[in-house]
Amino acid sequence: MKKENNSSKPEFLFSKRNYIIMLVGLVVIALGFILMAGGGSEDPNVFNQEIYNWQRIRLAPTLVIIGLGIEIYAILATPKK
Repeated sequence: MKKENNSSKPEFLFSKRNYIIMLVGLVVIALGFILMAGGGSEDPNVFNQEIYNWQRIRLAPTLVIIGLGIEIYAILATPKK
């Protein structure tokens, strides 16, 4: 009785390229959330107009959506063999 050697190298679902693209997407999403944070007022009775600046209203949500698009691309990209 001969034993078969099935100790082959495990295959990952994604390639290294996919993981790098995913990491870039996560960095873009994190940057969007960092830019969205803040803008509060020290005194709750005083309204701070800075909460409506273009960085929080336009740039940060756009970065989050772009990051999500990068993540979808990284998942759907076929790994090079």
